[in-house]
Order: sequence, then structure tokens, then C-alpha cells
Amino acid sequence: MRFKARTLSFIYFAMGILFIYAAVRSVDDSGWSFITILLACIATLDFGAGIQYLRLHFKIKKIKKR
Repeated sequence: MRFKARTLSFIYFAMGILFIYAAVRSVDDSGWSFITILLACIATLDFGAGIQYLRLHFKIKKIKKR
């Protein structure tokens, strides 16, 4: 099953938001620990992947328009 680039971008943005939420909760509970930093790094990677897929979506849309 193939997903569209726009769908994948929304999935990655949602995962990034969830990891940010988990990191914020972790900071509230125990301060800055290795797990908190790891969650923040994973969220950053998810946001980066979401942006790449969104750019791919617009590039495909532009090519199809021609």
C-alpha cells in the first residue's frame, strides 16, 4: 500500500508533536535527562522528515500541473 507524500508529512508531524509532548512531560517529572534529550532529538528528526515529505508533495503537484 502506497501513501501519498502529504499523508506521510502529516503522520510525521503528528509523531513529532507526540514526542515533544512526551519530552515536555519528562522534563516536568524528572528534569533534563538522557531520555528527554533523546525524545527531543527524535521529534526534531520527525519534523525534518515531515518538512521533506511536504516539499516533495508540492514538487510532485507542480510537475503534474505542467
